[in-house]
Amino acid sequence: MAKPVAESDYTDVDGFAVAVVLSESGWKVTALKPSALDSLDDAELQLRELRAAGAVFGLLDVDDEFFIIVRPSPSGARLLISDATASVDYDIAVDVLDALNVDVPDLDPDEIDDVDPWEEGDLAILADLGLPDAVMSVIVGDTDLYADEQLGMIAARLGCADQLAAVLDDLGH
Repeated sequence: MAKPVAESDYTDVDGFAVAVVLSESGWKVTALKPSALDSLDDAELQLRELRAAGAVFGLLDVDDEFFIIVRPSPSGARLLISDATASVDYDIAVDVLDALNVDVPDLDPDEIDDVDPWEEGDLAILADLGLPDAVMSVIVGDTDLYADEQLGMIAARLGCADQLAAVLDDLGH
């Protein structure tokens, strides 16, 4: 479990964090506080505070290097990280691997660019919402794309690309 971090301890991670909610009236995408990019616990807390009746999940783009999908549930969050090797450089990636009970890869930071990335977590995390695990696997496996492009493909497949684009425009992404 990650230790609480003081506001002044946050890193300067670029990217974005959004909450996606499916309600009876359709998809709603809202920005999360930037602190969601620093701590999995913080991201989960922000998503749980939404208290929505429908499906809720978070899309986190961390430095355009990798993405994380967080889907809170009463039995613990379901998670998917697009690149487990990111745990060499990012604490939030370590948080995700810890939550998944996956060992942090023992990689030399100087050789990280020579290692092919791999995902960890639940490829079927959004299957009940219309994104089968096979399609998620193809999206995650396309390492020529940046994380925001992969998340855009996920949003398009789910039918909330316009809502995501509007929030990202507001955020200046």
